[in-house]
Amino acid sequence: MPGINLTLSGESDAGLANRIVPELTALTSAVLEKLPELTMVMVRFIPHELWFIDSRSLVEHGRNSFRLEITITDETCSKAQKARYQREAFDLLSTLIGNVHPHSNVHIVDCRAGAYGYGGVTQEYKYQHT
Repeated sequence: MPGINLTLSGESDAGLANRIVPELTALTSAVLEKLPELTMVMVRFIPHELWFIDSRSLVEHGRNSFRLEITITDETCSKAQKARYQREAFDLLSTLIGNVHPHSNVHIVDCRAGAYGYGGVTQEYKYQHT
């Protein structure tokens, strides 16, 4: 069950979020082999004047930015899959958002199976009882 936190620069835009989420979910499913029905995505927006890179706001940079954080169960994806996801997620979001600062980033968090789960049950427990 991947948990995705996507932070985008700019004012809240439900239309943009609704365009990004299905494509990001499909990418996560295809590259990391995760089930779409178990993929949770939360989107939030930070105004350009409150997002800083090198102590300068995105207003000053004249750019957009994003930070994608995805939590997956440790050892369920290969280094090659994660490298591909980094590349393709960056490209996808750059295309959909436009004019992104090169410091926009993707952060993959490998979480131990005993410390991560959903429905009140750890991934480790689900694995041991399937």
